[in-house]
Amino acid sequence: MNQSRRNLMRITSVLGAAFAAGLLKPSDVFAAEWSQKVFDAKSLEAVVKELGGDKFVISPDISITGPDIAENGAVVPVSVASKAPNTDFMAILVEKNPNSMSASFNIPPGTEAAVTTRVKMGGTSNVHALVRADGKWLVASKEIKVTLGGCGG
Repeated sequence: MNQSRRNLMRITSVLGAAFAAGLLKPSDVFAAEWSQKVFDAKSLEAVVKELGGDKFVISPDISITGPDIAENGAVVPVSVASKAPNTDFMAILVEKNPNSMSASFNIPPGTEAAVTTRVKMGGTSNVHALVRADGKWLVASKEIKVTLGGCGG
């Protein structure tokens, strides 16, 4: 058995024992900051409000990239990058989806503020990159056209 596998076995055994003994709850380790209200918000303004902000500004320091036309809305690649100093949070919102918030990421200090993921889009929509940097909310947007919807369409 290689050392990496042994280390993984030790860690999962210790966490499993801690959960079984009641010393840890899953929310202590996984998704501790997850909020249903943020994912239920229907607009960019509502998401910012649920995240504790009051306003946002369009910023040239934020870039969002994705295809101009996505053939399949079920797997649309989207990347967000921030040049704004002290970026600590990034989110991707799809304006016309039933739930606007598609993904959120906490950015640890000292790391590059860039993420790439795939989102599901029900149809052609504006996609917003929402970033918190130095306590301010910044946004950039891009329209992505979808030929085949990914949310049951």
